[in-house]
Amino acid sequence: MRVEQIAVFLENKSGRLAEITSILADKSINIRALSVADTADFGILRLIVDKVGEAENVLRDNGFTVGKTNVIAVEVPDRTGGLATVLKSIEKQKLNVEYMYAFVNKTGENAVLIFRFDNMDRAIESLQKDGFTILKSEEVYSL
Repeated sequence: MRVEQIAVFLENKSGRLAEITSILADKSINIRALSVADTADFGILRLIVDKVGEAENVLRDNGFTVGKTNVIAVEVPDRTGGLATVLKSIEKQKLNVEYMYAFVNKTGENAVLIFRFDNMDRAIESLQKDGFTILKSEEVYSL
């Protein structure tokens, strides 16, 4: 029920994001979702890719600092209020969201919400109890 995500720490300077995406493309690693958070000095690029181990290795080999974390992928209908229903459930369960990002899957029928919670097991249990679909890692990597 958890999805492996890689986090890449990069200097906040022109061309670094292009360099990372080119490295991955050269190895035929497909980016399924990404998020960039930055400060004045550095950024954190969070990626969900189809070949996690390979991506981690090739980026490290090219001098990037890479970490892996687990996130939860929640699938909801791609319609007005889809995100709000999940967030109401999260609020009701008093779950703490560390961060989140989202993307629409290629069918256009559903959105996938990527969450990192402070208590991942409780979050999975609570969201499933409220009827939300938690995607398996293989499902996310193949979208």
